[in-house]
Amino acid sequence: MAGVAGMTWLFVRLKLSMIRGGLRGDAGRQAGFVFSLAAALLAAAAGFALLSLIRLAPSGVALDLVTAAFAMFAVGWVVVPLMAFGLDETLDPARLALFPLTTRQLAAGMLAASAAGPWPLASLAALCGGVVALAHGVGGVLLGVPAVILQFAFCLTASRLVTTVLSGALRSRRGRDLLAVAAIFAVLLVQVPNLLLNGRLSGDPTRILAAAGEVMRWTPPGLAAHAIADGGLIGVAELIVVAMSVVVLAWLWIAALRYALVRPDSSNQGGGSVRRSRTSRFLLGGPLGAVVAKELKYARREPRARVNWITAVFVSAVVMFSIRGSGGTGWTWAVVGPACLAALVIGLQSANSFGIDGRSLWMNAVAFSTPRDLRTDLAGRHLAMAVVAVPLIALASLAAALVAGDAVWALAAAPTAWGVLGVAMGVGAITSVTAPYTFPERMNAFSGAAPGQGGQAFGAAFVTMVAVSVLALPVVLPVLLGLTWWALLAVPYGAAAAWAGRRVAAGIGFARLPELLAAVSRPT
Repeated sequence: MAGVAGMTWLFVRLKLSMIRGGLRGDAGRQAGFVFSLAAALLAAAAGFALLSLIRLAPSGVALDLVTAAFAMFAVGWVVVPLMAFGLDETLDPARLALFPLTTRQLAAGMLAASAAGPWPLASLAALCGGVVALAHGVGGVLLGVPAVILQFAFCLTASRLVTTVLSGALRSRRGRDLLAVAAIFAVLLVQVPNLLLNGRLSGDPTRILAAAGEVMRWTPPGLAAHAIADGGLIGVAELIVVAMSVVVLAWLWIAALRYALVRPDSSNQGGGSVRRSRTSRFLLGGPLGAVVAKELKYARREPRARVNWITAVFVSAVVMFSIRGSGGTGWTWAVVGPACLAALVIGLQSANSFGIDGRSLWMNAVAFSTPRDLRTDLAGRHLAMAVVAVPLIALASLAAALVAGDAVWALAAAPTAWGVLGVAMGVGAITSVTAPYTFPERMNAFSGAAPGQGGQAFGAAFVTMVAVSVLALPVVLPVLLGLTWWALLAVPYGAAAAWAGRRVAAGIGFARLPELLAAVSRPT
């Protein structure tokens, strides 16, 4: 037992050392840590305050609200570590498989490492607000403290169980693709209550909350919340059930961990096969066709590239139903708005066109003898994006028109959105050569930039979004105001903007190819 305790403390020290090591980097990394720490403190204070204010609600409503909050904490603890897989070295048991540790030592250490850090402590502090919201008298407080601790332990063990079970799949490309879709779908599910309220499908919110509370009442988070409110022997019995659920999850996690440590890594099986693309015979020849083929292969096989396409679809769907449900908007806003937003989100991918190539960009750079060669490369990237984006935007426009009530409205929405896409490509080409950054070579599809370049990535995306929004106003605003025939001018306007952007970017980028190559080749 002393060995387990010592190893647990060692894991905690290692986790804290990793956090301190992040502070020894450049100014960008230090600023990112300070921002994360400030956000964790703000989340802890806000979560504690919001849960505490639930005490002002009627007792039944307060109990249902805290039950829902505890359940949301548990879901968040399961989902967020999956999105961080590949970024946090303590989540993957394969990284620790070669160390001379028993499964018990490894499990205790990994569990303790999960609880260390600003965000886990912020979660625990926020959960304490449930005690203020539901506890009545000294007995309620005495049961509330262990209830919060058990709820926190349940979140930790559930999180570790899921990440360990899925660790093998998450190291594979198909698993990362599935994770990207699931994560974005989870974000969409968060909008479901808002969509139902806007769509007037909710009925009485209190009754819906009570029905949800009845369902969650017998889950471990629901039992922990009810233990605080019930108190007495009933509360003690409910806490015993929660503790038993934590023990069962811990036992399942240790079994999964034991299996994961001896399971062969099959994430790279089949990765060396090379197949000729079925669409290659339809592509152009020469350098332009080669770039198009390469970019289409990225869109098909690279999770970090494909997650942007999935995001565009889901974002446009949320906006589509939100505008439709809110009422009081014209059909142009309900149809053209989501289509143009999808085009904007897709077009933002072009703001760092060379980042996904990374160090391999040097093979292209040595072949560029004139700015025209770089312009051809950019044209190939834009053509590949258009091959996927044009039909996708057309489908989004048709879906928005059908939701709004008339499919004919898509005839105005689709060309307008195509024009926005062209503008985004032109602006993105300039951004790609003036503010390039590295895509991390990591398993996680949500890691957008190398360490220290996060602020630069955010700034490039923000500037691109603002510039595209301003430059697209001449074609979007008249259509939104009712001049639907103006959509005929959107496509040539967007094509001209893309051509002009490539021409300007080629002149700038060719003059600074060494800086461009260094920016997208930073170690990660």
